[in-house]
Amino acid sequence: MRSPYPLIPLASAGAFLTGCASPQNYVFDTAGPAAASLAHLGWYGLLAFMAATFVTLCLIGWLAFRRRGTLAEHEPISSGDRGQSWILIGGFAIPFAVLSFLLVATMDTLNAFPMMDGHEQLPDIVVTGHQWWFQLNYEFAGHPDQNVQTATEIHVPVGRPMTLALRSGDVIHSFWVPKLHGKVDVIPGQTNFIRIEADRPGTYQGECAEFCGEQHAHMRLLVVAQSPEEYQRWLTRMRDDAAQPTDPAVRHGEDVFLSQACALCHTIRGTLANGTVGPDLTHIGSRLTIAGGEFKNTPGNLGAWVTSAQNLKPGALMPNLSTLDGPDLGALISYLESLK
Repeated sequence: MRSPYPLIPLASAGAFLTGCASPQNYVFDTAGPAAASLAHLGWYGLLAFMAATFVTLCLIGWLAFRRRGTLAEHEPISSGDRGQSWILIGGFAIPFAVLSFLLVATMDTLNAFPMMDGHEQLPDIVVTGHQWWFQLNYEFAGHPDQNVQTATEIHVPVGRPMTLALRSGDVIHSFWVPKLHGKVDVIPGQTNFIRIEADRPGTYQGECAEFCGEQHAHMRLLVVAQSPEEYQRWLTRMRDDAAQPTDPAVRHGEDVFLSQACALCHTIRGTLANGTVGPDLTHIGSRLTIAGGEFKNTPGNLGAWVTSAQNLKPGALMPNLSTLDGPDLGALISYLESLK
């Protein structure tokens, strides 16, 4: 029977490589300068760990074979000065050198990290964490009529640093988009500032990384990096009020929305709906996800969320609107999809 030991390195390598395709992997595939600086630090730490592990395993192997030979010759193992030297070298000098290297690398990374100077200027985006979704306010100093509010989906122009002010509306959350920036806590009563920048177009997944309640694992967001021209077009479209429906079925959907509890919790600019409990839905039809980033924005998912929110995300503030009949629900979904 062949020995299974040669398969162990292959199995270990396979388990290790499964993490390379994760959407949250930033060590191998960063998309911004902040994440790149953290990735460099991660590589330093990984290499230092591998070197220390290799030296440790070599010493253990050397000791095991030396002890076997000593016992075979029936000679006692003495500690003496050589043993004390090994303690000083392996137990103090080498760890001190490795940890000092990592300390210097960490301090150098923190010193260059584009995070701490955001408070010196007005933020481009105010990010507010709620249970369990992110509210986003694009603010323009001196031009409040140009401000934009949306949810769960941050749009940024490629190549331009964007200052984010991080706040909480309830409990402690955390803002983490690994390909663009490190994890930063979102704390009630305190505003933290970070600066993110994407160096290429793409959609980057983020999430809350601090336990914040029952649906913490389902509190996600997307950062959509666009060319400056596309970003400006998106921003202009977001400033518009909701288009008035002309199709009779869609117009009926608007009536359903305004007659239900929806209008008490959500805002749709250009209508009588001005609730502030839930996300602004003025342009929900253009978003990629719904329910705090948990589901893709499709008619089926939208209908399921409207009627069975508590089944899909127990504990969320969104109630089940299971009293809607088929025609009313279909009209409501058509209306929400039309809000581009």
